[in-house]
Amino acid sequence: MPVEFIGYIGNHNASETIARKGPVIDLDHIAAAASIHENAGFDRVLFAFHSTSPESILIAQHVANHTRKLKLMIAHRPGFTAPTLAARQLATLDNLTGGRVAVHIITGGNDKELAQDGDHLSKDERYARTSEYLDIVRKEWTSETPFDYAGKHYKVEQAFAAVKPKGPEGIPIYFGGSSDPAIAVAGKHADVYALWGETLEQVAETLRNVRAAAAVHGRKLRFSLSLRPILAETEDAAWEKASSLLSRAKALRGAPGTERLIDTNAHSGNGPQNEGSKRLLAAAARGARLDKRLWTEMAALTGASGNSTSLVGTPEQVAEALIDYYDLGITTFLIRGFDPIEDAFHYGRDLIPLVRELIAERDRSGHAQAAE
Repeated sequence: MPVEFIGYIGNHNASETIARKGPVIDLDHIAAAASIHENAGFDRVLFAFHSTSPESILIAQHVANHTRKLKLMIAHRPGFTAPTLAARQLATLDNLTGGRVAVHIITGGNDKELAQDGDHLSKDERYARTSEYLDIVRKEWTSETPFDYAGKHYKVEQAFAAVKPKGPEGIPIYFGGSSDPAIAVAGKHADVYALWGETLEQVAETLRNVRAAAAVHGRKLRFSLSLRPILAETEDAAWEKASSLLSRAKALRGAPGTERLIDTNAHSGNGPQNEGSKRLLAAAARGARLDKRLWTEMAALTGASGNSTSLVGTPEQVAEALIDYYDLGITTFLIRGFDPIEDAFHYGRDLIPLVRELIAERDRSGHAQAAE
């Protein structure tokens, strides 16, 4: 089965190990990142959402104007835009870009951050709202006649969108969230369920749960895994690089301009609120190195406030570790480095082609993925 690689384009050059310099929206960085990801063979790039950050759909539109084929994955939080308007915005951009748009639905797992945008619903209420939101978005994209919708959170009358997604397959919906309410909504609405870089055991468990939730609706989903690969010419050099990155991240903790990951509550002493972070921290509590080469110390340092676990080794070793996840049913890998530009280049040169070839060889030999 073909594998998809998704990269990440930030608004400026920063990470846990690099303090930002320059403007919040650094056009030179965005242009460089777009060019490198397109030339490196990434299929899509993610544009993140945060209550204090530049608007993801506008940054994505800018990147689309500077690329030819690179596809977009726009992180989007339900609840702050009317679902009818959001559907038309995404469909419009999909047409303007020749069908390159996907949306990554992130309901939100931190009450303090959500309050910055005026959202004070409970987690269960947020996911109930997300489900209604996606009901309406789907209808806007597919209905050929005006429709009514009456839910607890949304009520529309004679809603209709003249603009539809570009292609017959529509706009793919990626979905993040590891709580029980999130998995239930994903089973109903997601095309691709996304999770962070957990252990093989944890990933297998999550895939079983999501597949069961999707089966209730007669659906089958694809799965995405997010990781921060750390590559070097030898295994020892890769682990030394990981240690150096951790030291740099510790030195920069709290420094002005250092990238702050989304879940600020993870650093408050109370622990993270979202289940995805809790699962990464549970893995980190088991050890710094798990499975073949899953590295958890950066997740432990940052409170697992986002994509923060790594596969460490030579390109060949990391590719083999990715294949282990592929065998479980992962067909999309979202990979980003601690050095956003340099790492994207090395992924495109050393890792992505290797993984694609290994998977092609497995497909030719008839090796099957885990049953969907």
